[in-house]
Amino acid sequence: MSPTHGHMRYPRNSGVLITRPSRFLRMLALIGLIGLILPLAACQSAPEPEPERTEPKDRELVDLSGRVLSYTAKLRPGDPYTPPDDEQRDRLARGVGRLLDGDAREAERLLAPIGLGVTRLTDTSSGRRYDEIAADGDGESARWGRLYLNADSRVRWNAQVPHPVSDRHTEELGVRLLEDNPGGALVLAGAHRRAGREDSADVAHREDSAFHATVLELQKRGVPGVQLHGFAESTEDSYDAVLSTGAAQSAPGEVAALADRLETDGLRVCRGWSARCRLEGRTNVQGKAAQRRHATFVHVELAPDARGDGPEADEAARGLSGLVTTWAEG
Repeated sequence: MSPTHGHMRYPRNSGVLITRPSRFLRMLALIGLIGLILPLAACQSAPEPEPERTEPKDRELVDLSGRVLSYTAKLRPGDPYTPPDDEQRDRLARGVGRLLDGDAREAERLLAPIGLGVTRLTDTSSGRRYDEIAADGDGESARWGRLYLNADSRVRWNAQVPHPVSDRHTEELGVRLLEDNPGGALVLAGAHRRAGREDSADVAHREDSAFHATVLELQKRGVPGVQLHGFAESTEDSYDAVLSTGAAQSAPGEVAALADRLETDGLRVCRGWSARCRLEGRTNVQGKAAQRRHATFVHVELAPDARGDGPEADEAARGLSGLVTTWAEG
C-alpha cells in the first residue's frame, strides 16, 4: 500500500489567485495528507504477528510403527473410496497449514467438520512426539490418508507414501525414515491404489486427493519431499533403484549424492536426470506441482529386495536417511 502523489504545475498567468485563506487551506490539506501517509508507512513496515502456538487436546502413548502399519494393513483393492470434494480439500489444506504453523487448536477446528482430528502422539520406543491428522471414525475420511509431523522440531523434510500395500513395504520404509531421522513428516495415502473406481485412489496421478492437498501445503512452505514407490522385479531388472526429480530434468547436489551413496553400497541405480530410465515419474502430479513451485521433489522407485527386510533394504534406508538428514541440517 503506497499512495500515489500527483504533482501540479501552475503557469505564471494561470489566473489562480493565492490568498492567505487559500494558503491556510492548503496547509491544512498538507497536514491531513501527512497524517494519512504516516499510518500507511507504519502498516508497511510493521511485521505480521506470529501465529499463536497451541497444542492438540488429544494425547496418546503409542507404538508409532505399529499404529501406522495396522492402519495400512487393512487396505484392499476394490475397497470403496470417494475423494474429498473441493470444499473438503480446502478445509483440509487450511487445517494442515495451521498445524504446520504450530496452531493445533485452529487445525482441530478446521478439520472437525470433515471427520478429521489432531492427536499428539508419544512413541513408546523413542519418547519422540508426533502430531497426527487422522479420521475420527470409519467414514469416507478414513480412506483419505494420514499425516504425521515431528512435534519436537520444525518440519524440514517429508516422506510420501502414495501406494501403501500396493507398493509393498513402502509404508514401512516411510515410517522408518520418520522414526530414525529428526525434523520429518510422513504423508500417507489411505486407500489401496486400486480402490474405488477408475483409478480414483491412485493419488500419485490425481489432484483431487487429500494426499495431494497435504503435499501442496508442504511444498508451499519449501519443505523438500521424497516419494517412495516400488516396482516388480520383472518391470526393471537392470536396476535396484530408479531416482528422478519427477517432471524436472535436473537434480540438486544432495540427490546426486544419494545416487552415489546407493551405488557405493552395491545397488544398481538409474539416474533419471542424466539417463533414460523407465519409471521416472514424469507424470506424477506432486512432481509436476513441485516443478511449478520450484520445490525439491525426489521420486524413488525401489526393487523388491531394496524394500522391507534384508541387506539391500537396509542400504536403501541408510541412503535415504542421509538424504533427509542433509535436508534437516540445511
